[in-house]
Amino acid sequence: MKKLVLILRIFSLVTGIVLIIAGIFREEAEEVFAKATRICMECIGIG
Repeated sequence: MKKLVLILRIFSLVTGIVLIIAGIFREEAEEVFAKATRICMECIGIG
């Protein structure tokens, strides 16, 4: 059971890293940052 949990954790970590790298290569990091900034500004009532 512990081995299965370890395998799932490692798989999830590797999948996340691959998706982050893919997003960076597609130049989506800038878009994500812009959306996060807008959401944050709306939450505090500035935007």
